[in-house]
Amino acid sequence: MEDRLNGLVEELYPSLQEWRRDFHKYAESGWVEFRTASIVASKLSSWGFEVKAGREVIKEEARMGVPPLAFLKAQEQRALSQGADEEWLPAFSGGFTGVVGILDSGKPGPTVAFRVDMDALDLQESGDADHPPVAGDFVSVNDKMMHACGHDAHTSIGLGLAYVLSQRKEELHGRVKLIFQPAEEGVRGAKAMVEAGVVDDVDALFATHIGTGVPLGEVVCGAQGYLATTKMDVVYTGVASHAGGNPEEGRNALLAAASAVMNLHAISRHSGGNSRINVGVLEAGSGRNIIPNHATLKLETRGDTSEVNEYILARALDVIHGSAKMYGVESKIEIVGKAGSSDPSPELLPYIRSQASNVQGVESVVDMTSAGGSEDATYLMERVKENGGLASYLLFGTTLAAGHHNERFDIDEEVMKIAVKTLALCAINARELSLPVTTA
Repeated sequence: MEDRLNGLVEELYPSLQEWRRDFHKYAESGWVEFRTASIVASKLSSWGFEVKAGREVIKEEARMGVPPLAFLKAQEQRALSQGADEEWLPAFSGGFTGVVGILDSGKPGPTVAFRVDMDALDLQESGDADHPPVAGDFVSVNDKMMHACGHDAHTSIGLGLAYVLSQRKEELHGRVKLIFQPAEEGVRGAKAMVEAGVVDDVDALFATHIGTGVPLGEVVCGAQGYLATTKMDVVYTGVASHAGGNPEEGRNALLAAASAVMNLHAISRHSGGNSRINVGVLEAGSGRNIIPNHATLKLETRGDTSEVNEYILARALDVIHGSAKMYGVESKIEIVGKAGSSDPSPELLPYIRSQASNVQGVESVVDMTSAGGSEDATYLMERVKENGGLASYLLFGTTLAAGHHNERFDIDEEVMKIAVKTLALCAINARELSLPVTTA
Protein backbone atom coordinates (compact mmCIF):
# COMPACT_ATOMS: atom_id res chain seq x y z
CA MET A 1 0.00 0.00 0.00
CA GLU A 2 2.79 2.42 0.91
CA ASP A 3 4.49 1.84 -2.47
CA ARG A 4 1.30 2.76 -4.29
CA LEU A 5 0.87 5.84 -2.10
CA ASN A 6 4.47 6.91 -2.65
CA GLY A 7 4.06 6.63 -6.40
CA LEU A 8 0.83 8.59 -6.40
CA VAL A 9 2.24 11.43 -4.31
CA GLU A 10 5.47 11.57 -6.32
CA GLU A 11 3.37 11.96 -9.48
CA LEU A 12 1.36 14.65 -7.74
CA TYR A 13 4.39 16.60 -6.48
CA PRO A 14 4.68 18.97 -9.49
CA SER A 15 1.03 19.90 -8.93
CA LEU A 16 1.65 20.46 -5.22
CA GLN A 17 4.45 22.85 -6.11
CA GLU A 18 2.34 24.58 -8.74
CA TRP A 19 -0.59 25.07 -6.34
CA ARG A 20 1.62 26.30 -3.52
CA ARG A 21 3.43 28.82 -5.69
CA ASP A 22 0.17 30.02 -7.22
CA PHE A 23 -1.38 30.60 -3.78
CA HIS A 24 1.85 32.30 -2.71
CA LYS A 25 1.78 34.66 -5.67
CA TYR A 26 -1.85 35.59 -5.06
CA ALA A 27 -1.70 35.73 -1.26
CA GLU A 28 -4.94 36.75 0.46
CA SER A 29 -5.40 37.90 4.04
CA GLY A 30 -8.05 36.73 6.49
CA TRP A 31 -11.70 36.86 5.34
CA VAL A 32 -10.67 37.89 1.80
CA GLU A 33 -9.38 34.49 0.62
CA PHE A 34 -11.85 34.72 -2.28
CA ARG A 35 -9.58 33.41 -5.01
CA THR A 36 -8.06 30.69 -2.83
CA ALA A 37 -11.39 29.43 -1.51
CA SER A 38 -13.03 29.40 -4.94
CA ILE A 39 -10.16 27.36 -6.42
CA VAL A 40 -10.25 24.93 -3.49
CA ALA A 41 -14.02 24.45 -3.84
CA SER A 42 -13.74 23.90 -7.59
CA LYS A 43 -11.04 21.27 -7.28
CA LEU A 44 -12.79 19.41 -4.47
CA SER A 45 -16.00 19.29 -6.49
CA SER A 46 -14.16 18.00 -9.58
CA TRP A 47 -12.69 15.16 -7.50
CA GLY A 48 -16.07 13.93 -6.27
CA PHE A 49 -16.29 15.65 -2.88
CA GLU A 50 -19.51 17.05 -1.55
CA VAL A 51 -18.63 20.71 -1.06
CA LYS A 52 -20.09 23.04 1.54
CA ALA A 53 -18.99 26.65 1.28
CA GLY A 54 -19.50 30.15 2.58
CA ARG A 55 -22.42 30.63 4.94
CA GLU A 56 -22.95 26.86 5.09
CA VAL A 57 -19.76 26.54 7.13
CA ILE A 58 -19.28 30.03 8.60
CA LYS A 59 -21.62 31.42 11.26
CA GLU A 60 -21.86 35.14 10.63
CA GLU A 61 -22.33 36.22 14.25
CA ALA A 62 -19.23 34.30 15.36
CA ARG A 63 -16.79 35.94 12.96
CA MET A 64 -14.16 38.22 14.49
CA GLY A 65 -11.97 40.91 12.99
CA VAL A 66 -13.88 41.11 9.70
CA PRO A 67 -12.67 43.94 7.43
CA PRO A 68 -15.05 46.75 6.37
CA LEU A 69 -17.59 45.92 3.67
CA ALA A 70 -15.99 48.26 1.14
CA PHE A 71 -12.67 46.45 1.54
CA LEU A 72 -14.37 43.06 1.19
CA LYS A 73 -16.06 44.15 -2.05
CA ALA A 74 -12.84 45.54 -3.47
CA GLN A 75 -10.95 42.36 -2.61
CA GLU A 76 -13.61 40.19 -4.22
CA GLN A 77 -13.20 42.13 -7.45
CA ARG A 78 -9.44 41.85 -7.13
CA ALA A 79 -9.78 38.07 -6.75
CA LEU A 80 -11.97 37.87 -9.84
CA SER A 81 -9.38 39.76 -11.87
CA GLN A 82 -6.70 37.35 -10.63
CA GLY A 83 -8.42 34.18 -11.76
CA ALA A 84 -10.93 33.25 -9.05
CA ASP A 85 -13.39 30.55 -10.08
CA GLU A 86 -16.46 32.47 -11.26
CA GLU A 87 -18.85 29.63 -10.48
CA TRP A 88 -17.85 29.38 -6.82
CA LEU A 89 -16.89 32.99 -6.05
CA PRO A 90 -20.43 34.19 -5.18
CA ALA A 91 -20.61 31.66 -2.34
CA PHE A 92 -17.90 33.59 -0.50
CA SER A 93 -19.22 37.14 -0.98
CA GLY A 94 -19.13 39.24 2.15
CA GLY A 95 -16.09 37.43 3.55
CA PHE A 96 -17.56 33.98 4.21
CA THR A 97 -14.43 32.30 2.87
CA GLY A 98 -14.61 28.81 4.39
CA VAL A 99 -14.74 25.50 2.53
CA VAL A 100 -15.47 21.95 3.70
CA GLY A 101 -15.11 18.93 1.43
CA ILE A 102 -16.80 15.66 2.40
CA LEU A 103 -15.92 12.25 0.97
CA ASP A 104 -18.24 9.42 2.00
CA SER A 105 -16.89 5.91 1.48
CA GLY A 106 -20.35 4.36 1.74
CA LYS A 107 -18.99 1.93 4.32
CA PRO A 108 -19.36 2.00 8.12
CA GLY A 109 -16.57 3.75 9.96
CA PRO A 110 -15.57 6.90 11.80
CA THR A 111 -15.72 10.46 10.54
CA VAL A 112 -12.20 11.87 10.45
CA ALA A 113 -11.44 15.51 9.71
CA PHE A 114 -8.34 17.36 8.57
CA ARG A 115 -8.00 21.09 9.10
CA VAL A 116 -5.75 23.40 7.06
CA ASP A 117 -5.73 27.19 6.94
CA MET A 118 -5.66 29.41 3.86
CA ASP A 119 -4.92 33.01 4.85
CA ALA A 120 -1.81 35.13 4.41
CA LEU A 121 -0.31 37.70 6.74
CA ASP A 122 -0.63 41.47 6.43
CA LEU A 123 3.02 41.78 5.48
CA GLN A 124 4.90 43.19 2.51
CA GLU A 125 7.04 40.44 0.98
CA SER A 126 10.72 41.00 0.29
CA GLY A 127 11.60 42.03 -3.24
CA ASP A 128 15.28 41.12 -2.93
CA ALA A 129 16.62 39.33 -5.99
CA ASP A 130 17.96 36.43 -3.89
CA HIS A 131 14.57 35.79 -2.25
CA PRO A 132 13.45 32.45 -3.82
CA PRO A 133 9.88 33.56 -4.68
CA VAL A 134 11.36 36.54 -6.54
CA ALA A 135 13.80 34.34 -8.43
CA GLY A 136 11.02 31.83 -9.13
CA ASP A 137 8.50 34.50 -10.20
CA PHE A 138 5.94 33.68 -7.52
CA VAL A 139 6.47 36.58 -5.12
CA SER A 140 3.18 38.01 -3.85
CA VAL A 141 1.60 40.53 -6.22
CA ASN A 142 -0.87 41.71 -3.58
CA ASP A 143 0.18 44.70 -1.51
CA LYS A 144 0.88 43.91 2.14
CA MET A 145 -0.30 40.34 1.81
CA MET A 146 2.25 37.54 2.08
CA HIS A 147 2.30 33.83 2.90
CA ALA A 148 4.96 34.15 5.58
CA CYS A 149 3.68 31.32 7.76
CA GLY A 150 3.23 28.46 5.30
CA HIS A 151 -0.52 28.56 4.80
CA ASP A 152 0.00 28.40 1.05
CA ALA A 153 1.64 25.01 1.65
CA HIS A 154 -1.12 24.01 4.10
CA THR A 155 -3.80 24.67 1.48
CA SER A 156 -1.82 22.73 -1.11
CA ILE A 157 -1.36 19.84 1.32
CA GLY A 158 -5.11 19.82 1.86
CA LEU A 159 -5.70 19.67 -1.88
CA GLY A 160 -3.07 16.96 -2.28
CA LEU A 161 -4.75 14.93 0.45
CA ALA A 162 -8.11 15.40 -1.26
CA TYR A 163 -6.80 14.18 -4.60
CA VAL A 164 -5.06 11.14 -3.11
CA LEU A 165 -8.14 10.11 -1.16
CA SER A 166 -10.33 10.53 -4.23
CA GLN A 167 -8.03 8.06 -5.99
CA ARG A 168 -8.02 5.66 -3.01
CA LYS A 169 -11.69 5.94 -2.04
CA GLU A 170 -12.19 2.18 -2.18
CA GLU A 171 -9.83 1.81 0.79
CA LEU A 172 -11.69 4.26 3.02
CA HIS A 173 -14.19 3.45 5.75
CA GLY A 174 -16.61 6.03 7.09
CA ARG A 175 -16.29 9.65 6.02
CA VAL A 176 -13.50 12.19 5.55
CA LYS A 177 -14.03 15.91 6.06
CA LEU A 178 -11.44 18.38 4.78
CA ILE A 179 -11.76 21.75 6.50
CA PHE A 180 -10.19 24.72 4.72
CA GLN A 181 -10.30 27.51 7.30
CA PRO A 182 -10.04 31.25 6.69
CA ALA A 183 -8.57 33.90 9.00
CA GLU A 184 -6.29 31.87 11.25
CA GLU A 185 -3.91 34.80 11.61
CA GLY A 186 -5.27 36.86 14.46
CA VAL A 187 -7.21 33.73 15.59
CA ARG A 188 -10.40 34.94 13.92
CA GLY A 189 -11.81 32.13 11.78
CA ALA A 190 -12.10 28.79 13.59
CA LYS A 191 -14.76 29.87 16.08
CA ALA A 192 -17.14 30.76 13.27
CA MET A 193 -16.69 27.30 11.72
CA VAL A 194 -17.15 25.56 15.06
CA GLU A 195 -20.37 27.45 15.73
CA ALA A 196 -21.58 26.51 12.25
CA GLY A 197 -21.28 22.87 13.37
CA VAL A 198 -18.58 21.70 10.96
CA VAL A 199 -16.95 19.35 13.50
CA ASP A 200 -20.00 18.28 15.50
CA ASP A 201 -20.01 14.87 13.77
CA VAL A 202 -16.23 14.37 13.83
CA ASP A 203 -14.70 11.42 15.69
CA ALA A 204 -11.03 12.31 15.10
CA LEU A 205 -9.52 15.63 14.06
CA PHE A 206 -6.04 16.21 12.65
CA ALA A 207 -4.86 19.84 12.47
CA THR A 208 -1.51 20.58 10.88
CA HIS A 209 1.31 23.10 10.48
CA ILE A 210 4.66 23.06 8.72
CA GLY A 211 7.93 24.45 10.03
CA THR A 212 7.82 26.05 13.52
CA GLY A 213 11.47 25.15 14.10
CA VAL A 214 11.05 21.43 13.39
CA PRO A 215 13.66 20.07 10.92
CA LEU A 216 12.79 18.57 7.55
CA GLY A 217 12.04 14.86 7.90
CA GLU A 218 10.66 15.11 11.42
CA VAL A 219 6.99 14.67 12.27
CA VAL A 220 5.53 15.75 15.61
CA CYS A 221 2.37 13.80 16.44
CA GLY A 222 1.05 16.40 18.84
CA ALA A 223 1.96 20.00 19.65
CA GLN A 224 0.89 21.11 23.11
CA GLY A 225 0.98 24.38 24.99
CA TYR A 226 -0.62 26.78 22.52
CA LEU A 227 -1.46 29.87 24.53
CA ALA A 228 -5.02 31.01 25.02
CA THR A 229 -5.34 34.53 23.64
CA THR A 230 -7.63 37.51 23.12
CA LYS A 231 -7.03 40.25 20.54
CA MET A 232 -8.60 43.67 21.11
CA ASP A 233 -8.96 47.02 19.39
CA VAL A 234 -9.66 49.93 21.73
CA VAL A 235 -10.87 53.38 20.74
CA TYR A 236 -10.81 56.34 23.14
CA THR A 237 -12.97 59.33 22.22
CA GLY A 238 -12.47 62.64 23.99
CA VAL A 239 -12.99 66.33 23.19
CA ALA A 240 -10.60 68.44 21.11
CA SER A 241 -9.70 71.98 22.13
CA HIS A 242 -6.94 74.56 21.75
CA ALA A 243 -3.97 73.39 23.81
CA GLY A 244 -2.90 76.96 24.69
CA GLY A 245 -6.14 78.92 24.75
CA ASN A 246 -8.68 76.53 26.25
CA PRO A 247 -6.95 73.35 27.52
CA GLU A 248 -9.52 72.90 30.30
CA GLU A 249 -12.25 72.36 27.71
CA GLY A 250 -10.51 69.35 26.23
CA ARG A 251 -10.73 65.70 27.16
CA ASN A 252 -7.39 64.12 26.31
CA ALA A 253 -7.78 60.73 24.63
CA LEU A 254 -4.02 60.41 24.15
CA LEU A 255 -3.35 60.64 27.88
CA ALA A 256 -6.04 58.06 28.59
CA ALA A 257 -4.44 55.70 26.08
CA ALA A 258 -0.91 56.34 27.38
CA SER A 259 -2.05 55.71 30.96
CA ALA A 260 -3.74 52.50 29.85
CA VAL A 261 -0.61 51.26 28.09
CA MET A 262 1.60 51.74 31.14
CA ASN A 263 -0.88 50.08 33.48
CA LEU A 264 -1.70 47.22 31.10
CA HIS A 265 1.93 46.20 31.11
CA ALA A 266 1.93 46.37 34.92
CA ILE A 267 -0.85 43.78 35.41
CA SER A 268 0.19 41.18 37.98
CA ARG A 269 1.07 37.70 36.76
CA HIS A 270 -1.00 34.60 37.61
CA SER A 271 0.20 31.61 39.64
CA GLY A 272 -1.67 29.23 37.36
CA GLY A 273 0.75 29.61 34.45
CA ASN A 274 2.59 31.94 32.14
CA SER A 275 0.80 35.05 30.94
CA ARG A 276 1.46 37.70 28.32
CA ILE A 277 0.12 41.13 27.41
CA ASN A 278 1.28 43.40 24.64
CA VAL A 279 0.13 46.71 23.22
CA GLY A 280 1.40 46.66 19.65
CA VAL A 281 -0.16 49.87 18.33
CA LEU A 282 -0.94 53.28 19.85
CA GLU A 283 -2.16 55.99 17.48
CA ALA A 284 -3.44 59.36 18.69
CA GLY A 285 -3.64 63.06 18.05
CA SER A 286 -3.73 65.34 15.06
CA GLY A 287 -1.54 68.35 15.84
CA ARG A 288 0.88 69.73 18.43
CA ASN A 289 -1.49 72.50 19.56
CA ILE A 290 -4.67 70.39 19.77
CA ILE A 291 -5.87 68.40 22.76
CA PRO A 292 -6.18 64.89 21.22
CA ASN A 293 -9.79 63.75 20.96
CA HIS A 294 -9.06 60.31 19.51
CA ALA A 295 -6.72 57.45 20.32
CA THR A 296 -6.52 53.81 19.23
CA LEU A 297 -4.84 50.84 20.88
CA LYS A 298 -4.31 47.38 19.42
CA LEU A 299 -3.38 44.81 22.04
CA GLU A 300 -3.46 41.15 22.96
CA THR A 301 -3.51 38.99 26.06
CA ARG A 302 -2.24 35.41 26.32
CA GLY A 303 -2.10 32.70 28.94
CA ASP A 304 -0.90 29.13 29.38
CA THR A 305 -4.52 28.19 29.97
CA SER A 306 -7.87 29.74 29.19
CA GLU A 307 -8.23 30.50 32.91
CA VAL A 308 -4.99 32.50 32.99
CA ASN A 309 -5.91 34.37 29.83
CA GLU A 310 -9.35 35.23 31.21
CA TYR A 311 -7.70 36.63 34.33
CA ILE A 312 -5.38 38.86 32.30
CA LEU A 313 -8.27 39.89 30.05
CA ALA A 314 -10.50 40.87 32.97
CA ARG A 315 -7.75 43.01 34.50
CA ALA A 316 -7.02 44.57 31.10
CA LEU A 317 -10.66 45.59 30.69
CA ASP A 318 -10.58 47.21 34.13
CA VAL A 319 -7.48 49.19 33.17
CA ILE A 320 -8.91 50.30 29.82
CA HIS A 321 -12.19 51.51 31.29
CA GLY A 322 -10.48 52.98 34.37
CA SER A 323 -8.12 55.08 32.26
CA ALA A 324 -11.07 56.41 30.29
CA LYS A 325 -12.85 57.43 33.47
CA MET A 326 -9.73 59.12 34.84
CA TYR A 327 -9.47 61.42 31.83
CA GLY A 328 -13.17 61.88 31.18
CA VAL A 329 -13.22 60.19 27.80
CA GLU A 330 -15.25 57.34 26.34
CA SER A 331 -13.81 53.91 25.59
CA LYS A 332 -14.97 51.30 23.11
CA ILE A 333 -13.53 47.77 22.95
CA GLU A 334 -13.86 45.33 20.07
CA ILE A 335 -12.76 41.70 20.38
CA VAL A 336 -11.17 40.97 17.00
CA GLY A 337 -9.74 37.53 17.74
CA LYS A 338 -9.83 34.85 20.40
CA ALA A 339 -8.69 31.28 21.00
CA GLY A 340 -8.43 28.96 23.96
CA SER A 341 -5.81 26.39 24.90
CA SER A 342 -6.07 22.73 23.93
CA ASP A 343 -3.70 19.78 24.21
CA PRO A 344 -3.65 16.73 21.91
CA SER A 345 -5.56 13.59 22.89
CA PRO A 346 -2.91 11.19 24.26
CA GLU A 347 -4.82 8.20 22.86
CA LEU A 348 -4.39 9.51 19.30
CA LEU A 349 -0.61 9.91 19.37
CA PRO A 350 0.37 6.20 18.98
CA TYR A 351 -1.91 5.97 15.94
CA ILE A 352 -0.29 9.00 14.30
CA ARG A 353 3.17 7.65 15.12
CA SER A 354 2.36 4.32 13.46
CA GLN A 355 1.26 6.08 10.25
CA ALA A 356 4.16 8.54 10.08
CA SER A 357 6.71 5.80 10.72
CA ASN A 358 5.71 4.18 7.42
CA VAL A 359 6.17 7.32 5.32
CA GLN A 360 9.07 7.68 2.92
CA GLY A 361 11.10 10.77 3.82
CA VAL A 362 10.29 10.69 7.53
CA GLU A 363 13.52 10.39 9.51
CA SER A 364 12.17 10.85 13.03
CA VAL A 365 8.80 10.86 14.78
CA VAL A 366 8.26 12.76 18.02
CA ASP A 367 5.16 12.17 20.11
CA MET A 368 4.85 15.60 21.74
CA THR A 369 6.52 18.98 21.70
CA SER A 370 5.78 22.35 23.21
CA ALA A 371 4.33 24.92 20.87
CA GLY A 372 4.80 28.65 20.88
CA GLY A 373 2.27 31.38 20.19
CA SER A 374 -1.44 30.72 19.74
CA GLU A 375 -3.64 28.80 17.31
CA ASP A 376 -7.39 28.86 16.81
CA ALA A 377 -7.47 25.22 15.70
CA THR A 378 -7.85 24.79 19.46
CA TYR A 379 -11.54 25.73 19.04
CA LEU A 380 -12.00 22.81 16.66
CA MET A 381 -10.00 20.45 18.86
CA GLU A 382 -11.93 21.30 22.00
CA ARG A 383 -15.31 20.88 20.32
CA VAL A 384 -14.34 17.44 19.02
CA LYS A 385 -13.06 16.39 22.45
CA GLU A 386 -16.16 17.76 24.18
CA ASN A 387 -18.23 15.49 21.94
CA GLY A 388 -16.18 12.44 22.91
CA GLY A 389 -13.81 12.41 19.95
CA LEU A 390 -10.04 12.66 19.67
CA ALA A 391 -7.94 15.53 18.31
CA SER A 392 -4.30 16.38 17.73
CA TYR A 393 -2.13 19.05 16.14
CA LEU A 394 0.63 17.68 13.90
CA LEU A 395 3.83 19.47 12.94
CA PHE A 396 5.74 18.65 9.75
CA GLY A 397 9.30 19.92 9.80
CA THR A 398 10.88 21.82 6.95
CA THR A 399 13.94 23.95 6.26
CA LEU A 400 13.11 27.66 6.35
CA ALA A 401 14.79 30.54 4.51
CA ALA A 402 13.74 32.84 7.37
CA GLY A 403 11.55 32.62 10.45
CA HIS A 404 7.77 32.63 10.44
CA HIS A 405 6.17 36.06 9.92
CA ASN A 406 9.37 37.32 8.25
CA GLU A 407 9.31 39.05 4.85
CA ARG A 408 11.91 36.56 3.53
CA PHE A 409 10.08 33.42 4.70
CA ASP A 410 10.20 30.45 2.34
CA ILE A 411 10.10 26.67 2.72
CA ASP A 412 11.58 23.44 1.39
CA GLU A 413 8.61 22.13 -0.57
CA GLU A 414 9.58 18.48 0.05
CA VAL A 415 7.62 18.77 3.31
CA MET A 416 4.37 18.73 1.33
CA LYS A 417 4.99 15.19 0.14
CA ILE A 418 5.64 13.99 3.69
CA ALA A 419 2.52 15.70 4.98
CA VAL A 420 0.22 14.38 2.26
CA LYS A 421 1.47 10.81 2.69
CA THR A 422 1.16 10.91 6.49
CA LEU A 423 -2.32 12.42 6.50
CA ALA A 424 -3.50 10.08 3.75
CA LEU A 425 -2.49 7.07 5.86
CA CYS A 426 -4.27 8.59 8.87
CA ALA A 427 -7.44 8.69 6.75
CA ILE A 428 -7.08 5.34 4.98
CA ASN A 429 -6.37 3.40 8.17
CA ALA A 430 -8.91 5.22 10.35
CA ARG A 431 -10.85 1.99 10.91
CA GLU A 432 -7.98 0.96 13.22
CA LEU A 433 -8.89 3.74 15.63
CA SER A 434 -10.90 2.91 18.74
CA LEU A 435 -13.68 5.40 18.05
CA PRO A 436 -17.46 5.50 18.04
CA VAL A 437 -18.57 3.99 14.75
CA THR A 438 -21.15 5.77 12.62
CA THR A 439 -23.15 4.17 9.85
CA ALA A 440 -22.51 5.67 6.44
